[in-house]
Amino acid sequence: MFNKLRSFFSSKKNITYTVVIAMFWLKMTFIQGGVFALNMENINQSAILAFNPLSSIFLLFGLGILLAGRKGLLGAYIIGSILLYANVLFYREYNDFITIPMLGQAANLAGLGGSISDILSASDLLLFVDVFAAIFLLFYLKPSRFQSFMPRRKEGLIMAMIAIPLFIVNLAWAQTERPELLTRAFDRNLLVKNIGVLDYHVYDTLVQGQTKMKKTFADSNELVPALNYINEKKVEPNSEMTGVAEGKNVIVLSLESTQTFVVDNTLNGEELTPYFNDLKEEGAYFSNFYHQVKQGRTSDSEFLLDNSLYGLNRGAAFFTHAGNEYEATPEVLGENGYTSTVMHANDGTFWNRNTMYDSLGYDEFFDKEDYDVTEDKSFGWGYLDEYFFSDSLDKMEELDQPFYNKMITLTNHHPFTLPEEKKLIEEGDTSSGTLNRYFQTIRYQDEALKQFVEDFKASDLYDDTVLVIYGDHFGISENHQKAMGEYLDKDINDYEQFQLQRVPLLMIGEGIEPKEYDTLGGQIDLRPTIMNMLGVQDENPVQFGQDLFSEERDEMVITRDGNFANEDYVGVNEACYDRETGEEVEADLCTPGFDEAEEELGLSDSIVYGDLLRYLDETEMIEEKSSNNTDK
Repeated sequence: MFNKLRSFFSSKKNITYTVVIAMFWLKMTFIQGGVFALNMENINQSAILAFNPLSSIFLLFGLGILLAGRKGLLGAYIIGSILLYANVLFYREYNDFITIPMLGQAANLAGLGGSISDILSASDLLLFVDVFAAIFLLFYLKPSRFQSFMPRRKEGLIMAMIAIPLFIVNLAWAQTERPELLTRAFDRNLLVKNIGVLDYHVYDTLVQGQTKMKKTFADSNELVPALNYINEKKVEPNSEMTGVAEGKNVIVLSLESTQTFVVDNTLNGEELTPYFNDLKEEGAYFSNFYHQVKQGRTSDSEFLLDNSLYGLNRGAAFFTHAGNEYEATPEVLGENGYTSTVMHANDGTFWNRNTMYDSLGYDEFFDKEDYDVTEDKSFGWGYLDEYFFSDSLDKMEELDQPFYNKMITLTNHHPFTLPEEKKLIEEGDTSSGTLNRYFQTIRYQDEALKQFVEDFKASDLYDDTVLVIYGDHFGISENHQKAMGEYLDKDINDYEQFQLQRVPLLMIGEGIEPKEYDTLGGQIDLRPTIMNMLGVQDENPVQFGQDLFSEERDEMVITRDGNFANEDYVGVNEACYDRETGEEVEADLCTPGFDEAEEELGLSDSIVYGDLLRYLDETEMIEEKSSNNTDK
């Protein structure tokens, strides 16, 4: 077989195949090894990365020829190049790869504005030079140099079939580095490193089809493992905090792209968050609180807040599963006399919020159409925070009480730009323009927060309201580790990058003791904590979070990519670190933590993908009947 293959590609007639494949292979190798930060750890991994483009190239080009001959080959080359470039842009922004569900969120691109222009580069044109070379080679090269290239459909079929053994060899080789690669795939970087970006998209397509089937064939029995797991981990909330805010309003303020590293930190001797630094002395401040979002970003943080379920590893539940049945915070509070609202001065369709909020049980959504959004009050992503805060407070004073209100800010959003007159400090001087501008938008946000909180304190709402302020997700991605190291004056390894996933959490209100907590927690814990303070009996047993004030809670936080931190260790990308010192320790010490993270994330995914909460009443009745039989 391989002799025939060698003779096929070495013949003068078919040398064009060799040249075209070589060009695209070089392109993929350059992008995978030079653009994506895939962290090659040894020669074997580098060799796998160099080999893995071949199966996808043979499949793509073979199908192109099979469908449309020479034109099909060129079309396949162009499609492959566009897909690679789309991943380059996505990776620059999110340090992640495109998934099928994310393609369904193309409507969001209309709102990205400056973010897209910021990640484009003039040098990107070089990534398409080979496309023009392929056009010339296939259609304009003189026959005197190469024999006229007219591929036959049969040859396309042969190429597509060759892709199968190439992929089998690739997968077997990859599994010498990562056993069970395709069955334990929480990390897309790991997948691309081992099977290549184009084969990853084939895999992602198959996974998407499988997840669609899960809901169709799901039944109530699939909810039982999650219920058993949650019951085993269940802890009693802090009884002293139970009902401290009973009957009070709740304002949950989600601060866009706000990370804990800016708190109590300075730039050129000036505090980045001077107001928040003082404000946190007035309430319960959690310094080891982590975001747990993935591709859904802010919408994932909302999903975590209202459901105590994890967002998805692929796409955003706000888009892919807005039609599910939920027993979310707004619905439960509505049964206890609360009005539930959201205030966000962006388009109502962005992240499919207008649909998802109905599913979650919100009574009203104040979006862009409800605010006085004018050109002089807007910049970058839209309505500036200072105006959003002022208008929102006016709206809250008109709401029926008690209310549960979620506010989502906009200004501190990538690419972190401001009008000149709103810049309260100088830019940073690191090697990243993104980080340098981030300091300015964080400082602006802090000043807008000051205006809001001081006006709130002076309002009639203050004495009857609990204010919860938290960061929704990171603002500075792993792509800026060098610059973060320059600013923080330390090397940013995996351990330090994990610590940078902390976001601030502050709760202020009567009955909440001003104190800094070093409790390990995450956004999954917000719902049970708030519900306990309100004294509301939350009857939904399907929640993975625990009361942050509970003295019995597990010292464990799990991130959406399968990493974790517990009382002793931090597990990141299969490596293990001492939590206190940051020193790398024996990997086996983190195995139980990784296993727990995988199990918990898998159970949460099964609930969302299978829409299993629709069976909650049925499952409860089965358990109750079983219990009654036992009593007899």
